[in-house]
Amino acid sequence: MTHFRSKRLSRPRHGKVVAAVLGLVAALSLGAIGDAQAAPSARAVPAADRWTDRPHGFASLAGGTTGGAGGKVVTVTDQAALAKYAAAEEPYVIRVEGALEMDPFGTEIPVASDKTIIGVSDTAEIVHGGFTLDPGTHNVVIRNLTIRDTAIEGNWDCKDTDYDGIRLDTAHHVWIDHIRFSRICDGQLDIRKDSEYVTVSYNRFTNNNKTFGIGWTPNVRTQITVDHNWFTGTKQRNPSADNCAYAHLYNNYLSSQLSDGDPVWTYGNWSRGKTKMVIENSFYDGVQHPYQADATAELVQRGSILRNTTGRHDAWGAAFDPREFYAYRLDPAAAVPALVKRFSGPQKRIGGPVELRVPAAYPTVQSAVDAVPDGNDTPVTIAVAPGTYREKVYIPASKPHLALRGTGRDRSDTVIVFDTPAEYGGSTGSATVRIAANDVTARNLTFSNDFDEAAHELKGEQALAMKTTGDRIVFEDTAFLGNQDTLMTDSPKLTTLSRVYVRDSYIEGDVDFVYGRATTVIERSVIRALSRGSDTNNGYITAASTWKGNPYGFLITKSKIVSDAPAGTFHLGRPWHPGGEPDAIAQVLIRDTQLPAAVKSSPWTDMSGFSWKDARFTECRNHGPGAGVTADRPQMSDAAARTHTVAYYLEGTDDWAPYARHH
Repeated sequence: MTHFRSKRLSRPRHGKVVAAVLGLVAALSLGAIGDAQAAPSARAVPAADRWTDRPHGFASLAGGTTGGAGGKVVTVTDQAALAKYAAAEEPYVIRVEGALEMDPFGTEIPVASDKTIIGVSDTAEIVHGGFTLDPGTHNVVIRNLTIRDTAIEGNWDCKDTDYDGIRLDTAHHVWIDHIRFSRICDGQLDIRKDSEYVTVSYNRFTNNNKTFGIGWTPNVRTQITVDHNWFTGTKQRNPSADNCAYAHLYNNYLSSQLSDGDPVWTYGNWSRGKTKMVIENSFYDGVQHPYQADATAELVQRGSILRNTTGRHDAWGAAFDPREFYAYRLDPAAAVPALVKRFSGPQKRIGGPVELRVPAAYPTVQSAVDAVPDGNDTPVTIAVAPGTYREKVYIPASKPHLALRGTGRDRSDTVIVFDTPAEYGGSTGSATVRIAANDVTARNLTFSNDFDEAAHELKGEQALAMKTTGDRIVFEDTAFLGNQDTLMTDSPKLTTLSRVYVRDSYIEGDVDFVYGRATTVIERSVIRALSRGSDTNNGYITAASTWKGNPYGFLITKSKIVSDAPAGTFHLGRPWHPGGEPDAIAQVLIRDTQLPAAVKSSPWTDMSGFSWKDARFTECRNHGPGAGVTADRPQMSDAAARTHTVAYYLEGTDDWAPYARHH
């Protein structure tokens, strides 16, 4: 079990993020390229996770495509809400849950700039409609949805309707990813009128005539990346690219092409007009005219595999080198069918719990908290990169179900710190972090209030690193650094019960540095009692204010208390009666814990005229140089100890058991 050096010493070090993501090709045991037709891999780049929430290809260039990152996160379950947030001026991450049936039939939801529209798991659907991005729209991500069923029986050519799945008109910076398109009339995906910086990846195009078209102007402006898509049961435009500046198609799978005997308009890829197209390591199975080019266009093909194909296999001109624009991972053509069948279309792992990244998408922890909508009912993780964040953070009661997670190797890598004392705003106002919401978890982080009490003479030198008033709060592998009043676990009012579970953590301070009225379990942790330089009294570890009707206050168990204070100069605790409240009767049990020599032989003491003997202070089976059994050290009986365990303290009326995954 490790613990921190005191905050009075050097600041916690800045660690380095070490992330290793195993490539899925290796995971599938696909190995090296074994097909004689396969092209050499693109230049070495870090292995990219196929579930990444960052686009690649052309959508990553010229400022990139971030969608609604930095905006509020909302979950929609009906057409009206989807339309409202998609059209809003401000950024949004819009999570679509369940099947949304468009009314009237064929409705295309307008999408404004700075939006992410993402399906929750693999069951989100847009039925009888789609999306449209009008001229000027930019920075849009649409992911992990099924868009289906605007086809009309008997209208195969869609001459009388134009119900597109997704249509872009003069839009730019758009990423279309992990969508399943099925039975759309007209185009499943139409990228038109000089739209630029577009990536289309890991989609599944099925059961359609005019599938995926690009272009339709004489200008030569569009830049598009099309990779790891599966075209199956489709007829034409898989895709066709008309007058595109650059069209990079790689690792796509075309199979089971629909054929009605049409000798011309049943085909795979078509480089039209003045398009420059590069096709790499794709797989064509049962396709007529797998790839073709106009005499005015250019098409370079390398490394693809063709089975049961007929018709045109055009390749001429130099086109362009995609590697001059961006790095990419090129999978072996032989692996493409298995990869694309498994990973194209909606995925359960995408669109699940929301993750907001600090500082990648949000500059501060508080700005990420602010992005969570009031009344949030979806787990949201705020992933905080290594660094020191000098800010105050408040999670209001209206934003439950949050997790704060440091992404460094060690909790000391990610520090949230401020230096306000109670002199300026009271003890609550001094807190670096305040958690008023229920169901909040923090892991792998350090919370600090580095107010230097030795350098100031103030009446209010309390300086909280953390204050909680919510219920079901969990701290795992966290550190709390301060002096007086470091960690306060409280509740909204005296008779309201709140529960806090602290595990595998570190807490340091000198005066009342673990205090409040919440039911609080500290398990398998290190508590460091800092010396104030006194030979007689260096401070108090606990100051509980438990409501008399609550049998469970503080439980410190299977932990280690350490101190650099002289022997016999530290108290285990004293009873706190806020404002003289007579019904705040402290309850503290310290059991199965190592105590240092710094603990007094009479470790409990009075506070503000209230006797410690009227409180509920006990020990049980402690050990170490500071342990002992005397008349001034009440010991809990074995019978009573059986109902004073972690489970009893935390279960409440809802059987809360955050410890279960450890025990």
